[in-house]
Amino acid sequence: MGSALAIDGGTAVVPSGTVRTWPEFTDSDRAAVLRVFANNQLHTNAAPFAQELQAKWAEYCGVKHCLVTNGGTGALHIALAAAGVRAGDEVITSAYSYWATAASILHQNAIPVFADVDPQTTTIDPARIEEMITDQTTAILPVDIHGVPADMDAVRAVAQKHGLLVVSDCCQAHGAAYKGQRVGGLADISGFSLNRSKNLTGGEGGLVTTSSDEHQRRCEAILRFQNVEDDEGTVAFSGLGFNYRPHEFVNALALSQLERLPTLNERRKEMAGYLTQSLTELAGVAGPRVPEYADPVYFSYLWEARPDELGLDVPAGTLRKGLCRALAAEGVPARPAQPRPVPGEGVFQAKLGYGRGCPWRCHAREVTYRVEDYPSTLKVCTSRAFLGGVYPPNDLNLMTHYVEAFAKVLGQIDRVLELAEEE
Repeated sequence: MGSALAIDGGTAVVPSGTVRTWPEFTDSDRAAVLRVFANNQLHTNAAPFAQELQAKWAEYCGVKHCLVTNGGTGALHIALAAAGVRAGDEVITSAYSYWATAASILHQNAIPVFADVDPQTTTIDPARIEEMITDQTTAILPVDIHGVPADMDAVRAVAQKHGLLVVSDCCQAHGAAYKGQRVGGLADISGFSLNRSKNLTGGEGGLVTTSSDEHQRRCEAILRFQNVEDDEGTVAFSGLGFNYRPHEFVNALALSQLERLPTLNERRKEMAGYLTQSLTELAGVAGPRVPEYADPVYFSYLWEARPDELGLDVPAGTLRKGLCRALAAEGVPARPAQPRPVPGEGVFQAKLGYGRGCPWRCHAREVTYRVEDYPSTLKVCTSRAFLGGVYPPNDLNLMTHYVEAFAKVLGQIDRVLELAEEE
């Protein structure tokens, strides 16, 4: 029997205070933010840092246009509105995502329809999209979850077959690539978040990308409380405007961070690659599966509990619970990932929407949200867990301690299973 687990009084593998937080800030970041005061322009897309960020992010993603917003959910909402999604329309999205993805659909008074995921990649399963399409479907909203791009060729093939637009949620995938092309330029319109946790951060904020001049005009109209007019001055497009204007402090910080994004992403990949390879040598756990088409950027590192590899007749969720408890005591920030499919969230179960049942009741749609209809998503939710700290300023030295901690707790699996049963 190995040394005592930390949860039982043994010495933790990772000393307290070792794991550092994201993001790391530099003097260049601080200087960039201070320059906002010198410019004396604090907001709007006409401000200098907003203009520069829009131009550089468009170039980075390989698109014609970028619009800075004040948040990722707002960016997705603007994108959906610009794509022509109307009140009562249906938008098909992934059952596995942060539920703000589906909230952006509700903000357009449209109805989210969920498709199950590929249990290996955890991205939307293109084979499940087509069966969800109805006469009311307007768009498909795939999600590049945890930094892994969705299978966009397959998604776009379904969309083209049925005359649908694709609006991509890239909020967790800054710099990720699909078959060599960066996300942000793979859909008709895409949305990114600049939240504090993201690979590219401004603290908050968002980005909308597109190569369509018409979609760009519509995005700008929504953000600025304006209409799109034709050459005769007739209103050609209008929508409910929102205060989605960006702030220059956010833009300045994001621009400074963008200079280091490729380097920081490579450091994430290095740590993730080391972990995944090391976990293959330990029965009972596995790192994320990377599809051949993808070059992910590991916004989150997702590992899987595999009791069958240990000859255990217990649910994956039981093993995961015990491992997370034991690892946390060892100083490893491990915790269950998404607890349920998005359609299992309270807002979709109650279908209260805006308080009186809209958009469902307002548009007489009979849409049901049963979590058992998403078996692959349920499998992901019960077997996967996050591993924190797999990002700079942490390094490979910390990752070696993580692997040591996994080996330690897996070496005392009976005690791990006891921990899973304790309250």
